[in-house]
Amino acid sequence: MAKVFGNFHLALLIGIALLLAAMFGLHGDQLTSGGYAWAQWFRFVHVFASILWIGLLYYFNFVQIPTMPSVPAELKPAVSKYIAPAALFWFRYSALATVILGIIVAELQQGGFSGRALTFQEGYRSIGLGMWLGLIMAANVWFVIWPNQKRALGIVSTDDATKAKSAATGMIASRINLILSIPMLYCMVSQSHIGAG
Repeated sequence: MAKVFGNFHLALLIGIALLLAAMFGLHGDQLTSGGYAWAQWFRFVHVFASILWIGLLYYFNFVQIPTMPSVPAELKPAVSKYIAPAALFWFRYSALATVILGIIVAELQQGGFSGRALTFQEGYRSIGLGMWLGLIMAANVWFVIWPNQKRALGIVSTDDATKAKSAATGMIASRINLILSIPMLYCMVSQSHIGAG
């Protein structure tokens, strides 16, 4: 069992196999007849990507950033050279996937949905605000957090003063995303479950 569950790729394949079993077990007639709502598939992948993105944002803010000062100096390179770069890879690409898939879901649901939401038209205000917050957060990931973390972690060579300044800037940008994630999540959930606004 340890060999199976200890292998990330194998565990992921098992999860995908179970997903397919659930899909065909619950909606096999729709899948085989061509009546399956593929927009819902994109919604599932959008939600999966967003959970990965926001989960990593929360990992950085709830665990890594507060814990790093208490990590002994000799152990810090394990985080900065191995864990953080890997987490940042998944963090930035899950942010990108979330945005792209979110736009696809919106447009599959209704042509012009994104435009109506982003201009806060009646019935689209909640999701529109959530989309704007998500876009700001994704831009923050790619254009502020990632460039600064590359310097702070030594992925890009720079002097110690620039590393320290980049670490502080990256942390502040990450905290801004933490703050924005809370109303963003509310807006995304409220569109379907509370009211469109």
